[in-house]
Amino acid sequence: MKKFFDEFKSFAIQGNMIDMAVGIIIGTAFNKVVSVLVNKVIMPPLSLLTSDVHFADKQYVLREAQGKSEEVAIGYGALIEVLVDFLIIAFTIFVVIKFMTRFRTKAEDPKDTEVKTPKDIQLLASMEKLMEEQNELLRGLKK
Repeated sequence: MKKFFDEFKSFAIQGNMIDMAVGIIIGTAFNKVVSVLVNKVIMPPLSLLTSDVHFADKQYVLREAQGKSEEVAIGYGALIEVLVDFLIIAFTIFVVIKFMTRFRTKAEDPKDTEVKTPKDIQLLASMEKLMEEQNELLRGLKK
């Protein structure tokens, strides 16, 4: 059990949990923005184009309300609105991932001259080169 908690502690400290929490919070907020965009911006003009048909109210009635029994209906209008929400979110995620992939491949491209080697890596490379030269000199003296 201690190993499990140690792994969890390591996971939380590395930032994975924080990154995930931030992603969920931003995703939830983005979902609300997209819902308002669809319901208040996209659907009203679409409603005007379709002779004032409100998609959220569109349904296929299977059984009318009779006495104490409720109406049974398939609400395909709400499904249309949710599908528009989904398409907008999916397209946005696609665009974000596409840009992230482009920047990642550009950063990992060895032929890309725009990416500069950090100073500490340059210093380590020059130290390695000096040590190799020093070893060659010492080998020459031993012979």
